Amino acid sequence: MKKTNAGTKINNSYIKNLHPEYITDAHGNKKSVILSIEDFEELLEDIKDLEIVAERINEPTVSHEKIITELKRNDIL
Repeated sequence: MKKTNAGTKINNSYIKNLHPEYITDAHGNKKSVILSIEDFEELLEDIKDLEIVAERINEPTVSHEKIITELKRNDIL
């Protein structure tokens, strides 16, 4: 199995906040990770959010001013 640097692209402070525990082989190579249920569920939520962003990547943007105008027109602001 070829190792990649993909993990280094993730913000290291984000990973440290997860408090991962690693299962290693006899040579000390990381093979698996253990996370708390809370951290795991947060990661799943983040993945879901990223999926939504990816689906909407080509949608046109709306200016802040236009949103404010629409909110005021609908008596939300």
